[in-house]
Amino acid sequence: MQPQTYTRTAIVLHWLIAACVFCQITLGLWMIGVPKSPPGARAWWFNVHKSIGITLGALILVRVLWRLAHRAPPLPLTMAKWERVAANSNHALLYVCMAVMPLTGYLGSSFTQYPILYFGMRLPHWGWDAPALKELCSQVHLTTVVIFIALIALHIAAALKHWLIDRDGSLERMWS
Repeated sequence: MQPQTYTRTAIVLHWLIAACVFCQITLGLWMIGVPKSPPGARAWWFNVHKSIGITLGALILVRVLWRLAHRAPPLPLTMAKWERVAANSNHALLYVCMAVMPLTGYLGSSFTQYPILYFGMRLPHWGWDAPALKELCSQVHLTTVVIFIALIALHIAAALKHWLIDRDGSLERMWS
Protein backbone atom coordinates (compact mmCIF):
# COMPACT_ATOMS: atom_id res chain seq x y z
CA MET A 1 0.00 0.00 0.00
CA GLN A 2 1.22 3.49 -0.85
CA PRO A 3 1.98 5.78 2.13
CA GLN A 4 -0.47 8.67 2.76
CA THR A 5 2.31 11.20 3.39
CA TYR A 6 5.51 12.10 1.61
CA THR A 7 8.77 10.64 2.89
CA ARG A 8 10.65 12.60 5.55
CA THR A 9 13.36 13.34 2.96
CA ALA A 10 10.79 14.73 0.50
CA ILE A 11 9.23 16.86 3.23
CA VAL A 12 12.60 18.29 4.33
CA LEU A 13 13.60 18.99 0.73
CA HIS A 14 10.24 20.62 0.00
CA TRP A 15 10.38 23.05 2.92
CA LEU A 16 14.13 23.73 2.61
CA ILE A 17 13.80 24.51 -1.09
CA ALA A 18 10.63 26.55 -0.49
CA ALA A 19 12.43 28.72 2.09
CA CYS A 20 15.49 29.10 -0.14
CA VAL A 21 13.36 29.93 -3.20
CA PHE A 22 11.50 32.60 -1.23
CA CYS A 23 14.80 34.16 -0.12
CA GLN A 24 16.33 33.84 -3.59
CA ILE A 25 13.37 35.47 -5.35
CA THR A 26 13.34 38.26 -2.76
CA LEU A 27 17.08 38.81 -3.17
CA GLY A 28 16.84 38.65 -6.97
CA LEU A 29 14.07 41.24 -7.17
CA TRP A 30 15.80 43.49 -4.64
CA MET A 31 19.27 43.36 -6.19
CA ILE A 32 18.00 44.60 -9.56
CA GLY A 33 17.61 47.98 -7.87
CA VAL A 34 21.15 48.08 -6.44
CA PRO A 35 22.91 50.98 -8.18
CA LYS A 36 25.87 50.27 -10.45
CA SER A 37 27.84 52.95 -8.64
CA PRO A 38 29.92 52.65 -6.55
CA PRO A 39 31.50 49.77 -8.45
CA GLY A 40 31.52 46.39 -6.76
CA ALA A 41 28.41 46.44 -4.57
CA ARG A 42 26.02 45.36 -7.30
CA ALA A 43 28.48 42.71 -8.61
CA TRP A 44 28.86 41.35 -5.07
CA TRP A 45 25.10 40.90 -4.66
CA PHE A 46 24.79 39.32 -8.11
CA ASN A 47 27.56 36.86 -7.20
CA VAL A 48 25.77 36.00 -3.94
CA HIS A 49 22.55 35.44 -5.93
CA LYS A 50 24.39 33.24 -8.44
CA SER A 51 26.05 31.22 -5.68
CA ILE A 52 22.75 30.63 -3.90
CA GLY A 53 21.13 29.81 -7.27
CA ILE A 54 23.75 27.18 -8.06
CA THR A 55 23.32 25.65 -4.60
CA LEU A 56 19.56 25.72 -5.02
CA GLY A 57 19.90 24.13 -8.46
CA ALA A 58 21.83 21.25 -6.89
CA LEU A 59 19.18 20.84 -4.16
CA ILE A 60 16.44 20.88 -6.80
CA LEU A 61 18.28 18.18 -8.75
CA VAL A 62 18.42 16.06 -5.58
CA ARG A 63 14.71 16.67 -5.06
CA VAL A 64 13.84 15.69 -8.63
CA LEU A 65 15.92 12.51 -8.36
CA TRP A 66 14.30 11.68 -5.02
CA ARG A 67 10.84 12.30 -6.47
CA LEU A 68 11.56 10.06 -9.47
CA ALA A 69 12.55 7.22 -7.12
CA HIS A 70 9.67 7.76 -4.62
CA ARG A 71 6.07 8.08 -5.73
CA ALA A 72 3.94 10.83 -4.30
CA PRO A 73 1.19 9.76 -1.91
CA PRO A 74 -2.24 9.66 -3.53
CA LEU A 75 -4.38 12.77 -3.58
CA PRO A 76 -7.48 12.58 -1.38
CA LEU A 77 -10.33 10.72 -3.05
CA THR A 78 -12.63 13.63 -2.21
CA MET A 79 -10.82 15.88 -4.70
CA ALA A 80 -12.65 16.57 -7.95
CA LYS A 81 -11.02 15.42 -11.16
CA TRP A 82 -10.32 19.02 -12.24
CA GLU A 83 -8.55 19.62 -8.92
CA ARG A 84 -6.35 16.57 -9.46
CA VAL A 85 -5.47 17.75 -12.98
CA ALA A 86 -4.80 21.27 -11.69
CA ALA A 87 -2.62 19.98 -8.82
CA ASN A 88 -0.59 17.71 -11.09
CA SER A 89 -0.21 20.44 -13.72
CA ASN A 90 0.85 23.01 -11.12
CA HIS A 91 3.43 20.62 -9.65
CA ALA A 92 4.85 19.83 -13.09
CA LEU A 93 5.12 23.53 -13.96
CA LEU A 94 6.76 24.28 -10.60
CA TYR A 95 9.40 21.66 -11.39
CA VAL A 96 9.91 23.14 -14.87
CA CYS A 97 10.45 26.59 -13.35
CA MET A 98 12.83 25.17 -10.74
CA ALA A 99 14.91 23.66 -13.55
CA VAL A 100 14.76 26.61 -15.97
CA MET A 101 15.74 29.33 -13.49
CA PRO A 102 19.16 28.04 -12.37
CA LEU A 103 19.91 26.85 -15.90
CA THR A 104 19.15 30.21 -17.56
CA GLY A 105 20.93 32.05 -14.76
CA TYR A 106 24.09 29.99 -15.25
CA LEU A 107 23.92 30.15 -19.05
CA GLY A 108 23.29 33.89 -18.96
CA SER A 109 26.39 34.29 -16.82
CA SER A 110 28.35 32.18 -19.30
CA PHE A 111 27.60 34.64 -22.10
CA THR A 112 29.40 37.56 -20.45
CA GLN A 113 33.02 38.54 -20.08
CA TYR A 114 32.80 38.20 -16.29
CA PRO A 115 33.83 35.08 -14.39
CA ILE A 116 31.21 32.88 -12.73
CA LEU A 117 32.01 32.79 -9.04
CA TYR A 118 30.58 30.26 -6.61
CA PHE A 119 31.12 31.82 -3.19
CA GLY A 120 34.39 33.25 -4.54
CA MET A 121 35.55 30.10 -6.38
CA ARG A 122 35.78 30.44 -10.18
CA LEU A 123 33.58 27.99 -12.11
CA PRO A 124 33.89 26.86 -15.73
CA HIS A 125 32.83 29.46 -18.26
CA TRP A 126 31.04 27.51 -21.00
CA GLY A 127 30.11 30.41 -23.23
CA TRP A 128 31.65 33.51 -24.70
CA ASP A 129 30.90 37.22 -24.53
CA ALA A 130 27.58 37.35 -26.43
CA PRO A 131 25.35 40.19 -25.20
CA ALA A 132 22.34 39.02 -27.27
CA LEU A 133 22.48 35.50 -25.78
CA LYS A 134 23.02 36.96 -22.30
CA GLU A 135 19.94 39.16 -22.78
CA LEU A 136 17.88 36.22 -24.05
CA CYS A 137 18.82 34.13 -21.00
CA SER A 138 18.07 37.09 -18.71
CA GLN A 139 14.63 37.57 -20.25
CA VAL A 140 13.78 33.87 -19.97
CA HIS A 141 15.09 33.91 -16.36
CA LEU A 142 12.96 36.94 -15.41
CA THR A 143 9.85 35.67 -17.23
CA THR A 144 10.23 32.31 -15.48
CA VAL A 145 10.44 34.10 -12.12
CA VAL A 146 7.13 35.86 -12.80
CA ILE A 147 5.47 32.59 -13.84
CA PHE A 148 7.03 30.82 -10.84
CA ILE A 149 5.67 33.44 -8.40
CA ALA A 150 2.18 32.99 -9.87
CA LEU A 151 2.44 29.18 -9.62
CA ILE A 152 3.68 29.41 -6.03
CA ALA A 153 0.77 31.72 -5.13
CA LEU A 154 -1.67 29.25 -6.71
CA HIS A 155 0.03 26.34 -4.88
CA ILE A 156 -0.24 28.13 -1.52
CA ALA A 157 -3.85 29.20 -2.17
CA ALA A 158 -4.82 25.63 -3.07
CA ALA A 159 -3.08 24.26 0.03
CA LEU A 160 -4.92 26.76 2.24
CA LYS A 161 -8.25 25.93 0.56
CA HIS A 162 -7.75 22.22 1.17
CA TRP A 163 -6.63 22.84 4.76
CA LEU A 164 -9.12 25.51 5.87
CA ILE A 165 -12.20 24.81 3.73
CA ASP A 166 -12.11 21.23 2.46
CA ARG A 167 -10.22 19.80 5.45
CA ASP A 168 -9.33 16.79 3.29
CA GLY A 169 -5.82 16.06 4.58
CA SER A 170 -3.98 17.39 1.52
CA LEU A 171 -1.69 19.69 3.48
CA GLU A 172 -0.87 17.01 6.03
CA ARG A 173 0.77 14.96 3.26
CA MET A 174 3.65 17.48 3.19
CA TRP A 175 3.51 18.60 6.81
CA SER A 176 3.77 15.52 9.03
